[in-house]
Amino acid sequence: MNISSVVTDNISELLAKILEFTQRRRELIAANILNVNEPGYEPKDLDVDEFADLMTQAISEHLQNQRLLLCDGRHTRFTANGCFETIPIVDEKAKRILARDSKAYLKDQMARLFENVLNRRFAGELLSQKQYPSSTPRFI
Repeated sequence: MNISSVVTDNISELLAKILEFTQRRRELIAANILNVNEPGYEPKDLDVDEFADLMTQAISEHLQNQRLLLCDGRHTRFTANGCFETIPIVDEKAKRILARDSKAYLKDQMARLFENVLNRRFAGELLSQKQYPSSTPRFI
């Protein structure tokens, strides 16, 4: 679903981007878990810190100038039509854990998945409250 099609303002657009980012990240983490026994598999992730910094910069711009200005990062690029692309990176930490201990690796990936779910729920709830301010909380 293209959440950007229901965006009503700058903050809603940022929340929609966070929802999309967390969906993409969930898919990568799921692939990491599914491929735990594949010889030579290199776990991947999205650059969460970079994305968070880009969203923080956009919020700062919104607060100062009431406009949405999205800047590209090394692994995140925004397009004129409201879409963005994310470039997965090899997760070196996870790769080292996988080489040592597949159980510890799965535990690490599950923790990342849980963190990602929390981020997605938080952004979804905020977006829901912006779109339906009088409704009871819903989780996506």
